Amino acid sequence: MRSLLRTLEHATLRDIALVCLADALVGASFGAISVSGGLPLWVPIALSVLVFAGGSQFAAVGVVLSGGGALAAVATGLVLNARLLPFGFTVADALDGPWWRRLLGAQLITDESAAFALQQSEPRRRKAAFWLCGIALYVVWNVSVLLGAAAGGLIGDTDALGLDAAFPAVLLALVLPSLTDRRTRTAAVVGAVVAVGVTPFVPAGLPVLLALVGLLCAGRPGAEDKGSSVAQVAPVAKEAVR
Repeated sequence: MRSLLRTLEHATLRDIALVCLADALVGASFGAISVSGGLPLWVPIALSVLVFAGGSQFAAVGVVLSGGGALAAVATGLVLNARLLPFGFTVADALDGPWWRRLLGAQLITDESAAFALQQSEPRRRKAAFWLCGIALYVVWNVSVLLGAAAGGLIGDTDALGLDAAFPAVLLALVLPSLTDRRTRTAAVVGAVVAVGVTPFVPAGLPVLLALVGLLCAGRPGAEDKGSSVAQVAPVAKEAVR
């Protein structure tokens, strides 16, 4: 872990810390919502350890709490998490090594870990950013979900506290400075508009995937920014439909 810290710049470490802070608030909110809604304590904890995908976890729990079945909850989570497939291609170089390391790295692929990795131009820094962000988020998310679930009914109405708005605000703050390139900006804006427009008409999770059509409006990217556009469109679209 120390070698990862030495590899990255102070600004990157600061941004990762801010994302972890926002994730902690959202994780506590998820744990509290799950338990206060009537689910056993082990459900949000197991989801966080095994799934580790905030959007999918919220969607699956929402389906169950609204009366849906387990299959519907799983299907909703899978559709929402399908956006991580192209992310896996873009950060594949950070997951080299034996099979068990690649399997562990696949579990740590999130919007944030992929975005931080793709911001780095050097392979060594890309790898350091991915693993540091992924490991830190995994630990922070699971601890905060545990604490939130333990608090349960004590928190009450989590929406009234505005915890659900903390994570989108921080992620958008990190994404906006990266939209200086015209192709990336065009792809992100078109993707966000498409996601918002189709949200009332399609199941949860599909708006984020449909937002990838924004890449078609970005023109033909050069070798340097093939991964950049993908990394920016999905986070922006994801937060637009929250």
